[in-house]
Amino acid sequence: MSRSERLLDLLQVLRQHRRPVSGRTLAAETGVSLRTLYRDIASLQAQGALIEGEPGLGYVMKPGFLLPPLMFPPEEVEALVLGSRLVAERADGPLAAAARGALARIAAVLPPGSREALEASALLAGPGGRAAPEGGIDLPALRGAIRAERKLRIDYRDDRGAASARIVWPVALAFFERVRVVVAWCELRLDFRHFRTDRIQRAEVLEERYPKRRAALLRAWREAEGISPPA
Repeated sequence: MSRSERLLDLLQVLRQHRRPVSGRTLAAETGVSLRTLYRDIASLQAQGALIEGEPGLGYVMKPGFLLPPLMFPPEEVEALVLGSRLVAERADGPLAAAARGALARIAAVLPPGSREALEASALLAGPGGRAAPEGGIDLPALRGAIRAERKLRIDYRDDRGAASARIVWPVALAFFERVRVVVAWCELRLDFRHFRTDRIQRAEVLEERYPKRRAALLRAWREAEGISPPA
């Protein structure tokens, strides 16, 4: 493993720990000696990584640190390219533009070899099927409500044509080839429900925030559906 790959691994391990973690634990998780670990932490700090701590007390990395120019393995470069191309091809306009912008930012901090591999990637995102119309909901506003943990008032028509008015707590937005589905806690049903965006006739983002944290609701939904959390 090259030094740059080792530093990237250390960054990824640090991101997984929200509380200070000892140097010995970090060394074991990254497969290096304690002495090498201390040198690697010093190198990352010199490059601007917001890593706090010292030997004997443990280390923690503050959020918001941008990746320094490190080497990505070829498979990770291809995963970044393919994922961004899929979003750019199949998501709504603002999210597609964000995917292209993110890929450009990543390319800007890659060393020449990795940047060339990213630009020359042979993994392509084929055109998807014709997506259903979005109905009466604005997807950027919906994503904003999810991030802000705000309630939605929606008028919904189900697959049988029955209409209902509901207040829901949106926790996730799933993108399928032809439809988008909102995962939400429904105050009417007192349970999680899935709402196709093309069947939402009208939507209003409320000022009121829902009483539970979105992360906790998402965990509860995954448990109810038997879905494993992403790695």
